[in-house]
Amino acid sequence: MSGGAAPSRDLRKPHAGAARRSAWRVASLIRKEFRQLLRDRANLALGILMPIVMILLFGYGVSLDLRNAPVAVVDEDRSPVVADVLAGLRLSPYLTVLNVGSMPEATALMQRHEVYAILRVPGNFAADLDAGKGELQLLLQGVDAQQARMVQAYVGGAIAQWSLIAADRRGGVAALAAAAVGTVELAPRFWFNAANTSTWYLVPGLIVLVLTVVGAFLTSLVVAREWERGTLEALFVTPVRPTEILIAKLVPYFVVGMIGFAMCVVAARVLFDVPLRGSLALLVLAAVLYILVALGLGLLISSVTKNQFLASQAALLISFLPALMLSGFLFDLHNVPLAVRIVGNALPATYFMELIKTLFLVGNVWSLVLKDCAILAAYAVGLLVAARLATKKQLA
Repeated sequence: MSGGAAPSRDLRKPHAGAARRSAWRVASLIRKEFRQLLRDRANLALGILMPIVMILLFGYGVSLDLRNAPVAVVDEDRSPVVADVLAGLRLSPYLTVLNVGSMPEATALMQRHEVYAILRVPGNFAADLDAGKGELQLLLQGVDAQQARMVQAYVGGAIAQWSLIAADRRGGVAALAAAAVGTVELAPRFWFNAANTSTWYLVPGLIVLVLTVVGAFLTSLVVAREWERGTLEALFVTPVRPTEILIAKLVPYFVVGMIGFAMCVVAARVLFDVPLRGSLALLVLAAVLYILVALGLGLLISSVTKNQFLASQAALLISFLPALMLSGFLFDLHNVPLAVRIVGNALPATYFMELIKTLFLVGNVWSLVLKDCAILAAYAVGLLVAARLATKKQLA
């Protein structure tokens, strides 16, 4: 070897080549991830459709404002002054006035949740008003305490407008104070929620969410887990039938769901003093029907997806979120647009929510009980049959 200096090397080329290879690998991985995402339509739908649905739902569908609240008016006086006093109610954008001929008819509307309040005009209202003070009776549906307070405020504001207008006609507020014009007072009474607390409204609704989580969300992972682990292949070579497989998977979660139901009922009565004005037997029957609905939905999702992640996401979107947002748990469906209301009325959780709150806070309203139980039974049969048809002893 010569003792001369070693030839210098260009150190920039290896670094440039490494950078190019790194960029090529990153680009290849990006292309692979895009292709995989396009092939996986379920994940693509979750990534694109779910944000769109949530934006539309929260932006346009969900409203905590009260508009067009139905109020039944029972006019037992039928004098011209009554029409003048109630004119503010008819012009209010927050209230919808329904003229009812008698208190029994109005009571039936209240029990069926078709009106939020009853405004009763007694037969001696005009005479009392001429004497100085006329009293109207306002009966409020107190299941939702916040809603009842809002209806009371809107009705009171509409009535107060008449007093101000009448006082102005007779020379201002001073004339009103001098009793030249009679005053109108409301005597509010809260039905179905004497404590006037939202706890009575929310606690029964939690039963729906608990049974939905246990029945639909957890059960949706059962068959999917078996597919992923390959244990269904061992079952397929045995004489056991698909129906028997489904029954074996239904029973444990049915028991867990009923335990959760019992805990909710005990907590409602003992911890929160929520009354149970309906039949306990009917309450248990309603819970059995809905847990069968939730179990059938969970097994159907699990059998169709055959993947735990997809099953959990589908159960979240199909069962839990609709039960939370569109069943009447957080807000009344009368306050949402027609399209959202149609979706809510197609959910089994909506009918169970209506049934459970009626049995707790109102009583055995048989027209609602029979209708909701029949709908839940039809959902249960349809979903369980669909889950059986989707579960076959073959590898696909």
